Amino acid sequence: MTDHYYAVIMAGGGGTRLWPLSRQARPKQMLRLISEDSLFQVAVKRLEGLFAPDHIYVVTGKELANDLSEQCPNLPKENFILEPMPRGTASVVGLAAVAIQQRDPNAVMVMLTADHFIANVAHFQQLLRAAYAAALDGYLVTLGIAPTYAATGYGYIQAGEQLGIYQGMGVQRVLRFKEKPDEACAQQMLQSGDHAWNSGMFVWKTDAILAEFARQMPALNAQLQEVAQAWGSPRQADVLDQVWQQVKPETIDYGIMEDAQNVAVIPAAGLGWSDVGSWDSLFDVLPTDENGNLVMGGHHIGLDTRSSLVYVENERRLIVTLGVEDLIVVDTGDVLLVCRKDQAQKVRQVVHHLKQTNQAYI
Repeated sequence: MTDHYYAVIMAGGGGTRLWPLSRQARPKQMLRLISEDSLFQVAVKRLEGLFAPDHIYVVTGKELANDLSEQCPNLPKENFILEPMPRGTASVVGLAAVAIQQRDPNAVMVMLTADHFIANVAHFQQLLRAAYAAALDGYLVTLGIAPTYAATGYGYIQAGEQLGIYQGMGVQRVLRFKEKPDEACAQQMLQSGDHAWNSGMFVWKTDAILAEFARQMPALNAQLQEVAQAWGSPRQADVLDQVWQQVKPETIDYGIMEDAQNVAVIPAAGLGWSDVGSWDSLFDVLPTDENGNLVMGGHHIGLDTRSSLVYVENERRLIVTLGVEDLIVVDTGDVLLVCRKDQAQKVRQVVHHLKQTNQAYI
């Protein structure tokens, strides 16, 4: 543990691809999907031993802060940074950097999310130690996941020459950062052998990332500086609310990383990482039965059923599947979702439709 190292967990967002279980009032980070702990509690627990509770920050919305704080009461309430409204991950990173730098001008921060599955926690912490050492040399560090298929939902990192050995781990220069490519481009990068998936986990000095905001996103940088001037004063909440109304939504990937300078990647082989972002992703992190089925909750009778997921929120409810394969069935009582496994990523389109038509169930 180091006095100048801080963890930031991004715990906003609705997790629309895990609808109908994940809702606005109960987003995926609060769900107990992979263990008896919520995804948020799991994200906090895997930092134990590396970060003291007062060095762990959480960025979330006002409507979720109390519930998340109750799930992890050891985190100081003042470490919950409340974003007035969602404006994308670029503003989340900038706001966290501003808040932490006000506390510690020499700070290094790691950006994490509340919805990742990581099997090898010891290796994860070793990677964060190596990333901290590299960040002290001025690099913007990301962890690279070895791609297993031509995914179009992840960003890709092209690794170049080795920059050095930090805490026993090789750190490479990033030659290119490509966010969410089309399938043809993803296939090409997979076959090249020198690309990794961007895990969405970043480590950098607060002053280094704020310098990138000043260079690449001057409008957001000016807004962040306005917030910084009021941070810690009685005007903090009012200024943040007022400024956030004007912030243009953008992700850290498109807004900063694609054209950032001094970017480094640490290969994270053996991490056992998965982005628990959709129903089909649960097959990567939870054990299935002898027919490849994943049954969660309720009662299920599966006859001639293979490679399917059945989630039932009501423990007394019976779901029967007969002669089906590669199916996802989610029953939350008020909503029944049925889709092919290969269509699971499109669940967010249903949520978008419900929002556009002002319907309930979101």
